[in-house]
Amino acid sequence: MDAHGLDRSVLDHTAPDHTAPDHTAPDHTAPDHTAPDHTAPDHTALDPAPGELPQPARRPTMYFIGVTTGRSSIRTVFPRWADALGLGDVPLVGIDLPPHAPAADYRRVVEFIAADPLSVGALVTTHKIDLYLACQDLFDEIDPLARLMGEVSSLSKRGGRLVAHAKDPISSGLAIDAFLPPGYWARTGAEAFLMGAGGSAIAISWYLTRPERGADRPSRIVVSNRGVGRLDTLSRVHAELGTDVEVRTVYTPGPGDNDAVLAGLAAGSLVVNATGLGKDAPGSPLTDAARFPADAVAWDLNYRGDLVFLDQARAQGVHLEDGWVYFLHGWTQVIAEVFDVVIPTAGPRFDELGTIASAARR
Repeated sequence: MDAHGLDRSVLDHTAPDHTAPDHTAPDHTAPDHTAPDHTAPDHTALDPAPGELPQPARRPTMYFIGVTTGRSSIRTVFPRWADALGLGDVPLVGIDLPPHAPAADYRRVVEFIAADPLSVGALVTTHKIDLYLACQDLFDEIDPLARLMGEVSSLSKRGGRLVAHAKDPISSGLAIDAFLPPGYWARTGAEAFLMGAGGSAIAISWYLTRPERGADRPSRIVVSNRGVGRLDTLSRVHAELGTDVEVRTVYTPGPGDNDAVLAGLAAGSLVVNATGLGKDAPGSPLTDAARFPADAVAWDLNYRGDLVFLDQARAQGVHLEDGWVYFLHGWTQVIAEVFDVVIPTAGPRFDELGTIASAARR
């Protein structure tokens, strides 16, 4: 443990060697070391072609609305979780849309789920803000966090009514608390730098600035983005909340702009890649010339992809966290909502689900 309570002898929870092949584009000629469970069904054949809607569900079905859903570990994890949770043979069907798809495409997807009686809900990633803006009039109920943040990560049904939830404020907080010890911010005076101003960044900044955290909050939060619209949305949320921690937004349209922000951070700061770069698109929001502050913590919300951001941090001996624990909490929160089941956020039951997921991880 270092002076801040971080175990810096374990620098990387991601564990992949990025000189190895990119496993986000599966090589089906390579052996599968996950020891496949042949009782776990493969539902990827039910995925529609990009831009098309799924067929009407023949049994209770959940959807995964994203960009490259077929590559996610959840496609092998979900059937095993469904078995462990007693949900039965529930298909998880992927629906891929390009980032910032036309509003009409989001509406077609939501209208399909709302109208199809056996479509029980969905997890939304990447499109959380765009889908909310395009479809908010289609939701019968919107939870207060979704309305405040203008995003949706969970669609579920209660009594035939379509309900929109924002689960990121919960799942991101659980993930942060898993790697930053209690009292971290109060002890270090560190800042948080969030690159990307989408739904995840809004959720993380909300969690870190909650008044009930007392002194255990960043001394400052800086949020950057290459477009101003998302920055304005994040500023509006914090203005509405009356946030008493400084939240600075920075427009960063060009290469090197994030490097300049990074150079001015305090020691021990949390640096977050919330851009989708490294998964939804190749690369990193930083250039190779970027220099992390002393004792920094680098968190990539992605757990798969080329993860260049983590390579850059690793080269400087920075404490690393990938998005795996965030993935676990994000999915279990939404599954609990969709199927109206209780899934604990810690303890033996959650650990069991984590073990199942790790064994099936891609």
